[in-house]
Amino acid sequence: MPLPGFLQSCFWDVDFDKLNPQKHPYFVIERILEYGNKKDVDWLAKNFPKDTIKKTIISSRFLSSKSANFWALVLNLDRNKVLCLKRSSAKKQNKIWPH
Repeated sequence: MPLPGFLQSCFWDVDFDKLNPQKHPYFVIERILEYGNKKDVDWLAKNFPKDTIKKTIISSRFLSSKSANFWALVLNLDRNKVLCLKRSSAKKQNKIWPH
């Protein structure tokens, strides 16, 4: 399944014509969830299983916390299981070592 042209704005930094959603489904899903509009997300929902979208949200390290939180709420996911909503170990270290 080739990507429709209207999704090109989500993939400005890659060769859009060579992007294969079957080979890189998580990348495609992340980008659309992060940068897409309603039309883009509607296309995503029609072309990828809901379980794959949920798994992407839970395991993504690249979604912003704002997007991850939004999609966790929309899809009724446990926010504690969403990887990019967890505190990083670097932030924890700053509390222990103030310098």
